[in-house]
Amino acid sequence: MIKKIDVDVWKIKGDANVYFLNFDKKIIIDTGKRSERHNIAMLLKHIIELEKIDAVIITHLHYDHTGNIDLFPNAKIYASKETIDEFNNNPSGSVLDEEIVERLKNVEFNVLPSKFEGLDLINTPGHTSGSVCLWDAKRKILFSGDTLFDRRQFGRTDLPTSEEEKLMQSIIKLSKYPYEHLCPGHDY
Repeated sequence: MIKKIDVDVWKIKGDANVYFLNFDKKIIIDTGKRSERHNIAMLLKHIIELEKIDAVIITHLHYDHTGNIDLFPNAKIYASKETIDEFNNNPSGSVLDEEIVERLKNVEFNVLPSKFEGLDLINTPGHTSGSVCLWDAKRKILFSGDTLFDRRQFGRTDLPTSEEEKLMQSIIKLSKYPYEHLCPGHDY
């Protein structure tokens, strides 16, 4: 299912959500689970050709957010420096799926700058040490990955690269953003 969030922002609903931003650059935030590949590609093709995606931003490297990174052959792939370091130091623990680990070993990751196409990077360690959220002040949209979900639920912190002691600091940081649309990694 595709849901229009704003005039130039779409959500592709899946077990893990994928977001398409039709800005000056064509941006994907997270790529969903590999098992949902066909559905994600089919839905996205209704609004853009996959080859026209310029950038993919990953909120964290878990397999359900990176499973389809190779759907976008012309895109530069961005993640936080901490996330890239996590992968280099502990690929299995940062991805949680060996098949996706092998796919990601062929990816050239670029460090996500603090500002990118109108999005502000918010470092939100907790769910993983390198987790990030993205703030679109113009549209008042918070892309919260697996840090914050609807109904004020938070991401898990029992995984190999989690930092439980930092999650509440990240949640407090996010509470200062006056979002009108919360766009989490999952709808639970």
